[in-house]
Amino acid sequence: MPGQYFEDLEIGMRFSHRLGRTITEADNVFFNALTMNTQPLHLNEEFARQTQFGRRIVNGILTLGLVVGITVSDLTEGTIIANLAYERVVHPYPVYHGDTITVETEILEKRPSNSHSDRGIIRMKHIGRNQDGKIVIEVERIALFLKRSTETA
Repeated sequence: MPGQYFEDLEIGMRFSHRLGRTITEADNVFFNALTMNTQPLHLNEEFARQTQFGRRIVNGILTLGLVVGITVSDLTEGTIIANLAYERVVHPYPVYHGDTITVETEILEKRPSNSHSDRGIIRMKHIGRNQDGKIVIEVERIALFLKRSTETA
C-alpha cells in the first residue's frame, strides 16, 4: 500500500498499523554496536540484573526507529519529502528482548507549506505498545508530505 498524501490526512484520524515486530537480543546488541553505544544496561546482563529492571532493556533509540518504521507502509511510503522533527519522546515502560511492538498513529495537526505549494506539514503522534498493551513509547513526529497533485505517472 502506498503512503498517504497531505490531502488524505485529516486531524483526528487514527491508524492501527497492521505490522508488528518482535525485538530480539540480536537486534538490540547489533544496534548498540552499530551506534557505538556501550551502555551496560543494554549489553551487560550482570550489570542490568542489579538495576530496577532486573535484566537488560532494549535501547530506546532502537524502539523509536522501529515504531517509526512500522508506520511507513501505511503513512509515508513514497509520499513524504522529509521528517522535520521528533518531539515529546517518552518511554513510559521498558522494552525487553522478546517483546512484540505494535503502533497506533493519530494525526494531530496539518497545514500547507508556506514556501512550497506542492507540499504540506503533518504532525502525528505514534504510540508503541508491547504484547501486553503497555505503552512503551510515545512520540510526536512532524513530516513534510507531498500533495496528491504532484504525483507523477
